[in-house]
Amino acid sequence: MKKILSLFLGVSLLCSSCNDVLDVEDISNYNPELVWNDANLANAYMANLYPMFGNWNTGADAFSQQLAGINFYADRITITNGEFKLWNYGRIRLINQAIVDVNKGRLPDAVKANITAQALFMRAYTYFEMVRYHGGVPYITVPQDRYEDDLAVPRNSTAECFDLIIKDVDQAIAGLPKKIATTSADFGKIDANFALAFKAKVLLWKASPQFNPSRPFNNAYWAQAYEANKKAYDDLKAQGYGLVDDYSNVALVERGKESVFTVINSYPNKVANWDNGVRPGSESRGPASAVPTWEFIKEYPMKDGKMFNDPSGKYYKSEEALLQSFWKDRDPRFAKSIVWNGKVYEVSGKAGKRQYTALGVAHELDDFGVNPKAGVNSTNLDRYTGFFILKNSLLKLAQAEVQQYDVDFVVMRFAEVMLNYAEAANETGKMAEALDILKQIRKRAGIEPGADGNYGITANTTAAMRETILAERNVELAFEGHRFWDLRRLRMLDRLDGTTKHGVEAIAVQANGQDMPIGEAREKANRYELVESDFRYSLLQVPRSGVKVNVVPGKYYFFPIQRDILDRNKNLEQNKDWGGSFDPTLP
Repeated sequence: MKKILSLFLGVSLLCSSCNDVLDVEDISNYNPELVWNDANLANAYMANLYPMFGNWNTGADAFSQQLAGINFYADRITITNGEFKLWNYGRIRLINQAIVDVNKGRLPDAVKANITAQALFMRAYTYFEMVRYHGGVPYITVPQDRYEDDLAVPRNSTAECFDLIIKDVDQAIAGLPKKIATTSADFGKIDANFALAFKAKVLLWKASPQFNPSRPFNNAYWAQAYEANKKAYDDLKAQGYGLVDDYSNVALVERGKESVFTVINSYPNKVANWDNGVRPGSESRGPASAVPTWEFIKEYPMKDGKMFNDPSGKYYKSEEALLQSFWKDRDPRFAKSIVWNGKVYEVSGKAGKRQYTALGVAHELDDFGVNPKAGVNSTNLDRYTGFFILKNSLLKLAQAEVQQYDVDFVVMRFAEVMLNYAEAANETGKMAEALDILKQIRKRAGIEPGADGNYGITANTTAAMRETILAERNVELAFEGHRFWDLRRLRMLDRLDGTTKHGVEAIAVQANGQDMPIGEAREKANRYELVESDFRYSLLQVPRSGVKVNVVPGKYYFFPIQRDILDRNKNLEQNKDWGGSFDPTLP
C-alpha cells in the first residue's frame, strides 16, 4: 500500500490535479483508456479510495458518555443542516466507475478480478454507512451520467439495501485473497477475512432493535446474524487471529494477530493526530481535544470483574469511597487506558514523571479545578475533566514529535469480531457461547477469574447477558468509536438523553487531612513526590458554562435526509419521524 500511495502523483498526470480526476463533477477529465490499461494507475485509482476507512480520531466517542463535551443539544440535528447526514454518492460514482471500466481494459484477468472485488466491498461498506444513518437509500450500481441518465431515483427499501449489501460483500469475498500476509506488499488492502467479519457485522445491525423496533430481540434476522458471526469468528481464529497478550498492544504493536484490517500510517508521508489530541497540553502542541469523564471512569469494573457498587464484589465500595480511591483495584484495562492525577506517566522519555491536574500545582495547560487557594483560575474548565487518554498513545514521542504519530489505524480488530459473535449467540439462546467469549476477553484483560472461573460475570438470563456484553464493549473498545452507535443500534439512546458529565478536581492535602499550602504542593509535585493518595477529590460538572445537558430524542434512531437533497430529487421520501412517509425499519 505504501508503494501504491506513492502513485497518486501518477494519476495527477491525467488532468490538472489528482483530486479533479476523481471528482464526479469533472469526470469528463477521467480517461479510462489510461487508467485501466496500466496496473500502476489502476492501483493508484483504487488507493485513492482507501481514505474512506478513516484514521485515528480522538473524538470518535465524543457523542457518548465516554468523553467530555455536551454534543447533543436541542435541535442539533434538523432537516436543513448538515449534521449527521451521510450521502456519499460521489464515492459511489467512483466505485461504480471502477467496477465497469476495469473490465473494459487490458489488464490481466487476475488484476481485474481483484480490483472488482475491492470495489464491490467498498460499495457495500459505503452503502452500509448510509443505511446506518438513514435507513434505505437509492442503491445505484452503475456509474450515472449526469447529462444522460435520470438521477431522480427513489430510495430502495431498507430490506432491499441490506440484501444488496450482502450480495456485494459475498461477490467481493469470492474475488479477494483470503488473507493478506503482514509481510506482503499488499498488506493494507481489503482481504476476504475483513470482508467476512464485516458481513457478520452488517447482519448484526440488520437484526438489531434499531431496524426492528416492534420485535427487537425475537426476529428471524438474529439466526442469520449468529451463523455469520460464528463463521467469522471460527474462520479467522483458525487462521491465527486472536487476542494479543497485552491489552496495551492492541494497536501499538503493529500487524499483530488481533488486527483484522488496518489503515497504514508512515511518517512523514502519512500521520495521524492521536497523540497530539490526547496528551496533556504540557506534553503536546496544544490542549487535549478529548478527555474521559467521571461517568466513564465509574463504568470500569474492579479487579474481580464486578462493579464497584456490587455488594457481592471483593472490592465493593460506595461512590464517595470510589471518588477518593478510583485508581485502586480496578480492571487492569483502566490503568492502560486512562491518565489521572498523580499517576506515573513516563511520557516523552521522562523517567519517573507523574502527571498532575491540581489547580496551582499542575502545569497551566493540564490543570482542572476551582480551588480558591490556588490563587489562579483554570482556563480548562469547559474542556478538561482531570483525566486524559493513555490508550494507544506513543509515549516515546517527545513533545515536539507528537505530530509524527504514525501508528497504523486499526479499523477492525478480533476483539470486536468476538463481541459481535457473543451478542448474536446470546440473542439466539446460546448464552454459554457468549460467556466463553467474554471470559476470553476478561482473561486477557487481567481480571481475576474468581472461584467459579467466570471472571466476575454473573448474568444468568438473556437480558442480563445482553447488558454484560454491552458493558464489556464499552470498556474493551473504549475510545474506538463504538459506544454511541451501540446505544443507537440497541435503541438505548435514552441512556444519553438528559445526562450530564463531570470531572474530578484534585487538591493536595497533608497527613492530617488539611489542605497543603500550594507552594509546598507545587515543590513536591516538581519532584514527583506527590502520589494519588496525597490529594482529596471532588466532582465538578463539565463544561462549566454553555450547554450542560444532553438532548437525544428518540427520532435520532434514523437521521433525516437533508432538505437540499430532497429538493434536488423529488422522488426521494423523507423519513417518517422527520415529516416524511418513508419507513426506514424492516418489515
